[in-house]
Amino acid sequence: MLPLFLSNVLGVSTAVIGLIEGISEATSSILKGFSGWLSDKIGSHKWLTVTGYAISALTKPFFYFVTSWGGVLAVRFTDRIGKGVRTSPRDALIADSTDEHTRGMAFGFHRAGDTAGAMVGMIIALVVVLATQSQSFDITRETFQALVLIAIIPAIMGVVILAVGIKETRRAAPPSEKPKVRLSFGALNPEFKFFLLVTGIFALGNSSDAFLILRAQERGLSVAGVLGMLICFNLIYAVFSGPLGAWSDRIGRKRLIIGGWLAYGLIYLGFAVATSATQIWVIYALYGLYYAAVEGTTKALVADLIPNEQRGTAYGFFNATQGLMALPASVFAGVLWQGIGGWAGFGPTAPFIVGAVLALIASGLLAWRWRGKL
Repeated sequence: MLPLFLSNVLGVSTAVIGLIEGISEATSSILKGFSGWLSDKIGSHKWLTVTGYAISALTKPFFYFVTSWGGVLAVRFTDRIGKGVRTSPRDALIADSTDEHTRGMAFGFHRAGDTAGAMVGMIIALVVVLATQSQSFDITRETFQALVLIAIIPAIMGVVILAVGIKETRRAAPPSEKPKVRLSFGALNPEFKFFLLVTGIFALGNSSDAFLILRAQERGLSVAGVLGMLICFNLIYAVFSGPLGAWSDRIGRKRLIIGGWLAYGLIYLGFAVATSATQIWVIYALYGLYYAAVEGTTKALVADLIPNEQRGTAYGFFNATQGLMALPASVFAGVLWQGIGGWAGFGPTAPFIVGAVLALIASGLLAWRWRGKL
């Protein structure tokens, strides 16, 4: 709901929305790199994960009070610090708990749980919108504030469950036996470095999903319609993440990633040429299938390419690359859509065409690199 709040209530342009998302994700990304290395250094992933979720949970209530896009940026910035602290240690925590034969299923299961929670959250949000707004094309400040208050509850519950219920399976070696863990790109193997480079190219066209939400509204979906679309997306994502993750254990992750990126390119072309709200809804449902196939599979592949003692560091570089590209990707998308200064931009189709082209280039590079290994 945040992009709709910025657009509908605060009247912020897409260029500024892109700037907010880009700065927030870039901040998160820098910390992802450091926190992954730090978790390897100290030999534990759990408590950095808990700390990151706690920062985000404590930040959420401040969304209730924001009255300007600068305030939104400040709160979003702090929230993303929490994400930066938690993401890489959490991914390493999952990887350490599994072996290569079940890793795809494990990451798929994680994505399924995460997404099922998001779906329930969207259903609650839809009920709130229908109960508090007589017309629902634009979100109101009062509705947004109600959603903020409700969101505090699961945020705190998640931190408590992590702190109490998670048992770390990794065993730290005695100090005399610990390998030296360096925050060094050069220490990582060439196969992982190439994969990181190509994911960076892909991510450069993967602007914030806030633009997909704004595109849906621009094509005629009300706030309730947008929520319904996102519920459908999350339902598909949750249902198929586990099975498709397990499928990657059988057919190979590289095939699934290349196929998924090709599908992403076609989906983004669909967002560019869609002429109705119904078409956007259908394409967004297919987007859920893409996420289910690729998100967990990609993180499982990182664990396949990197030895155990470097996993936190590798996830740090991987997550940092994804997020650092979010800044230029989101800012560029916003400028392409609505322009900047006296320039009018190319309109709402432009960001999606650029994203599709970069996805096709990235999938082609992986297919070339992995030829004979698929």
